[in-house]
Amino acid sequence: MNLLFAWRYFRAKKSTNAINIIAWVSMSAIVVGTAALIVVLSVFNGFEDLVKSLYSSFYPDIRVGPVSGKTLTLTASQLARLRAVPGVHALSLVVQDRGIVENGDVRVPVYLKGVDSNFLRVSGVGGTIDKGTFDVGDADHPKAVLGSGIEYTLGVESDRQIMPLGVYLFRRTSGAFNVMDPMASFNHESVMSSGDFRIQVDFDNNYVITSMGFVKRMIGLGPDEYTAAEISIDDPSAAPAIKTALAQVLGKGYLVQTRYEQNQSLYNTMGTEKWFTYIVLTLILIVAAFNMVGALTMLVWEKQKDIHVLKALGADGRLIRRIFLSEGFLLALIGGGGGILLAVVICTLQLKYKLVPLEGGSFLIDYYPVKMVGMDFLLVMATITVVAVLASWIPARKAAATPIELRT
Repeated sequence: MNLLFAWRYFRAKKSTNAINIIAWVSMSAIVVGTAALIVVLSVFNGFEDLVKSLYSSFYPDIRVGPVSGKTLTLTASQLARLRAVPGVHALSLVVQDRGIVENGDVRVPVYLKGVDSNFLRVSGVGGTIDKGTFDVGDADHPKAVLGSGIEYTLGVESDRQIMPLGVYLFRRTSGAFNVMDPMASFNHESVMSSGDFRIQVDFDNNYVITSMGFVKRMIGLGPDEYTAAEISIDDPSAAPAIKTALAQVLGKGYLVQTRYEQNQSLYNTMGTEKWFTYIVLTLILIVAAFNMVGALTMLVWEKQKDIHVLKALGADGRLIRRIFLSEGFLLALIGGGGGILLAVVICTLQLKYKLVPLEGGSFLIDYYPVKMVGMDFLLVMATITVVAVLASWIPARKAAATPIELRT
């Protein structure tokens, strides 16, 4: 019954045109606020998916590293037991260290990542090759796959480079660091480039991928010494359980991390930014709801005679309060529905026609990514409902407290 009264009050012509204007302004504010909330949250979802896909191209499902220090020891029996863990798809061994790559007079500090023949089974880097091929050679004839930023800085064409590149890596057995001749503490060898990859600037400007045997020889690692073991799994949702099983196989001294744990600060930052933006836009929506307070207060004043009649017929204060709370809920429902429809149209147009470009060129796409998530729609609608009910409470309570006053 209260919704019926609210609907009739919403449609009825008001004696003062200002009441209609304020009501439509308040509803328009809800439409715009709802659309803004959903569009912004959808953009954050799009960026989150984009960043996760870029990082998943480089980071494995699960990484096994040392608890302390740079290297770990994995024997053949340990590797066999790791590969036998249910859910493990492939395992690749990695040796990584900080080094220098040079081309003529240009020297660039890089992370030199040595990988084995299983690397492409655990990593998506093979699908990000921009020039040439993914070919790391072997220990005796190494080749290098350069990050596109490093290729640009060195001034080379990685797929057609004629002259080899110089590689410097610090020797573990070199003794004390020679301040007078720093390069004396480094091993120096040459490597040919085979191609370059393009993922994201964090990787493109810092990594060179080459043969694991080549890097081990330059650093001076033993046969069973590695920097990490990278593992791909059949079901990414089972990563926590497989991580636990791998940790039980290895015992203490090994750090086993899922992809989320390898990039925990990144994911936490993205989540924090999204929720902070949601809170700011909700505060803007609350400010806009003050229009609703004004519209409902004037509606209460407009319907004084109706309130008196209803009370004379036996309606109590709770029914009167529910009627005007329902009026606020109705405004929120119509405004929220219109805002959701507007947001869906905007997001669909962005997905189809790429209306809003993305400046800077840091990513592989040139438009703002958008992903609509059902939970965002429910969250925004729930937020609008709560805001509308709170905004309606004061006018509704005032209406409920109106005394009976009938005149002949």
